[in-house]
Amino acid sequence: MRIAIILGLIIYIASQKFSCDNNNSKPMYGEETGLPKNCRAIVQANIDGIRSKQYTVNDALSSLERNCGANGYSWNE
Repeated sequence: MRIAIILGLIIYIASQKFSCDNNNSKPMYGEETGLPKNCRAIVQANIDGIRSKQYTVNDALSSLERNCGANGYSWNE
């Protein structure tokens, strides 16, 4: 019984530490640059860019893949 409780606590703590939702629960922007730092902010910036015709759909999708894809740069932010 103790082993199950300890194992459950370890799994819970690990899931909280490595959960992507914690890093993307709100949009984050660089303090100095104001540029998007996490995927939630990047997605919104790309949507806004498409709507304002600043970006093409292909440009926005490339940005999303580069930053938020399987090996994206923003997952560690």
